[in-house]
Amino acid sequence: MDLHGIFPPVTTPFQNDEIDFPALRRNLQCYTTTRIRGVVMLGSNGEAPYLTDDEAYRVVAVARELVPATRPLIAGAGCESTPATIAAVARAADAGADVVLVRTPAYYKSQMTADVFIRHFTAVADASRVPVLLYDAPMFTGVTLPVAAVARLAEHPNIIGVKESAPDIALVADFVANTPRDFQVLVGSAPTLYPSLCVGAIGGIVALACVVPDLCVRLLTLVLEGRHDEAVLLQRQLTPLARSVTAVYGVGGLKVALDLAGYVGGHPRAPLGPASPQATDAIRAQFAALQEIAV
Repeated sequence: MDLHGIFPPVTTPFQNDEIDFPALRRNLQCYTTTRIRGVVMLGSNGEAPYLTDDEAYRVVAVARELVPATRPLIAGAGCESTPATIAAVARAADAGADVVLVRTPAYYKSQMTADVFIRHFTAVADASRVPVLLYDAPMFTGVTLPVAAVARLAEHPNIIGVKESAPDIALVADFVANTPRDFQVLVGSAPTLYPSLCVGAIGGIVALACVVPDLCVRLLTLVLEGRHDEAVLLQRQLTPLARSVTAVYGVGGLKVALDLAGYVGGHPRAPLGPASPQATDAIRAQFAALQEIAV
């Protein structure tokens, strides 16, 4: 499964804390008109921890109806226990996912060693009917997937890559250097997308791609074409909004930006709240600054 490219981690629209499936369909249809490689459902920006198993299944099934078979559909399927993760992976595959994105278990942080991760992901990959993409998101989990564990797991025929969400260029470079050439390293930090691509990442699953997908693809294209001066300039232009819709204002900020871009954003699901008026004003100004950039 070739994952070279840019993937938006699609948000989940809500109306009164219930999933707004017509809005989800509309957003997905809009994404299919852009140059993205595929989509990620049930990621962190999709508020996956706040969905029931049935809701998660339905979200992936709706995406499968709308996303062409030529574009990979990646679905988040990580749980705390290995048996629960295997069950989640099976549900995602049943719903039509091409690849599953499996985060690190993290509740018992002090016991999450490299050996534990290797056992967990090996069991999941052995049981999965679809390829597995490792997911390291220390900003959410509080644990980091060691390079040694990734290097070992990269030998598994059903583990095809890793998504590294920390803005750690050295870690991305270590993943690239210590895994086979066909092991695919994607990043989840749009503010560091350009340098990550320069050290060997093959694409990104970045929140900013939910808002300005073609500009994110443009950045990747510039790097692939060796037009680094233009790529650096575009990265500089994208970074303020990229930070706002992730580390600064979170999912609430991302949904404001989606509304501004013509998608359906709406409010997050409780207990998360909407972005403040001050955050909304800042995001509006940052989004407006991107509108004159040619794609």
